[in-house]
Amino acid sequence: MSGIKSFFNRVISTPISSGSLTYRTCLGAIIVTVIGLSACHSGSDGSKEQPQLNAAPGILSALPTPTLISLPAPTPISPALKQYYHDNCEAWYNMRLRNSGFNGGMLVAKNGNIVFEQYKGTAHIGGSDIVNEHTPFHIASVSKTFTAMAVLKLYQDSLIKLDDQFSKYFPQFNYPGVTIKDLLSHRSGLPNYLYFLEDLHWDETKFATNEDVLSLMISRKNEIKDISEPNTHFEYCNTNFALLALLIEKVTGKKFPQYIQENFFTPLQMNNTFIFNPDSMASANRSYDYRGRIEKDNYLDKVYGDKDVYTTPRDLLIWDRALTTGAIFKPETIALAYTPYSNERRGIRNYGLGWRMFVFPSGKKIIYHNGWWHGSNASFIRLIDDSATIIILGNKYNRNIYHAKELAGLFGNYGGKAEEQEENEAAEPAGRKIVRRRVVRVHSTKHGAAKHTIKHK
Repeated sequence: MSGIKSFFNRVISTPISSGSLTYRTCLGAIIVTVIGLSACHSGSDGSKEQPQLNAAPGILSALPTPTLISLPAPTPISPALKQYYHDNCEAWYNMRLRNSGFNGGMLVAKNGNIVFEQYKGTAHIGGSDIVNEHTPFHIASVSKTFTAMAVLKLYQDSLIKLDDQFSKYFPQFNYPGVTIKDLLSHRSGLPNYLYFLEDLHWDETKFATNEDVLSLMISRKNEIKDISEPNTHFEYCNTNFALLALLIEKVTGKKFPQYIQENFFTPLQMNNTFIFNPDSMASANRSYDYRGRIEKDNYLDKVYGDKDVYTTPRDLLIWDRALTTGAIFKPETIALAYTPYSNERRGIRNYGLGWRMFVFPSGKKIIYHNGWWHGSNASFIRLIDDSATIIILGNKYNRNIYHAKELAGLFGNYGGKAEEQEENEAAEPAGRKIVRRRVVRVHSTKHGAAKHTIKHK
């Protein structure tokens, strides 16, 4: 760590001049991509009959497909500044990723201009499919940023209210007081489906769906542990975003992948981005543990909303620019997303609506989200005040990806202890707690999934 600090002390103290431009306030973006994930089939819990969910009728039977969205051209930067960012990002890449077994991609942009881009490895380790700018990677919990913004789009269009209780749309949902805002901010008090499916002895040869998660929560609530009162504290929970995907489906009348495709991916021309479909394995790259051993499918892989988006560094740059240029969202909607809602504990870490954040004493924020699923891990970092974005994605687990925030100092003054906190929040769903390792036995033989262990943090 001392080597990293001395490196960035030299970076920040290095003078650069070109005209009267103040370079540390220029826009920057770093995207590092990493691939992976596997596929599964849907099913139901074999031990008890699932109830039919009599959901509230859909508000919209169909939504018009939006026209293509043209983003404004990036603000130009000088060749000297572009070279400065490139050289320092390359030095970081060489120090942190190049010799660490990294298999994925990294991209850095300034004012929307790509200043550094690097890809390494093959989509299938040992194969000949070289990773390039068109290779989609599973971004795990970074997928939550799309789910959250889709919900906020419904709010912006006056189709829902954030203070609506979830039971308004699913009347059988027997967890009183849980609002849409509680789900978005991880303050619902709900149990994590990653764990209660196992505790309820889900048939691990079958693949759970979002509907299965909701059905079990309703029909077997008295058997589920770790339920608390809503809006009392922050607790990172993947269940929240699995339910939000169902909410989107109920309000729009469209399946979640279709709605996201038609309202974000297609209009923004994110041509290498999709939501994982377990029925078409060929569309998804596999993921690997840090030793390069394949991570096979498990029964949780079909649940979406909390994960399952595949994308590229360049497409994530498009997503970042769509959020910063007002192409889809009003400023007040964006402000809601980036407001810290969990203030029970002191410190710089917080959570907005679908976004993690560091809130520094100076008032500056780092808006970001990390992700980890099977062997895929990712980091998507956005320095709003300095117009910079940092994203790292990979399909061979690599903890160094979570050190991407070290690059924030290249674009502005982000003092604090962010570097020391990387490893405690690297994997989801750890939230504010020290990472706990969970072992899930998978017995499925479908799609070639033999008995193995899947580790979740």
